[in-house]
Amino acid sequence: MKLKLARASVTAKPKLIDIDKIEEDLEKKSIFYFDKENSHKELKSLIEYFEEKEYSVYMREVKFGLDDEEYLYEVHIVK
Repeated sequence: MKLKLARASVTAKPKLIDIDKIEEDLEKKSIFYFDKENSHKELKSLIEYFEEKEYSVYMREVKFGLDDEEYLYEVHIVK
């Protein structure tokens, strides 16, 4: 499964990351930011994947502007 990481700027395109790379990066960090272009179903699959591996996962929507379309997803994954 591939997900889109949050954009660095409004005009940039989101970069893709594989779920295996996320799992590798858990040694270094536990908070990931994903782009609004990810579907809720994809993010739910991410949460279920890590919960099956006995991680605690918390996801929230973060608004960064006044427009309803200015948001990203913040996901915490901890053991």
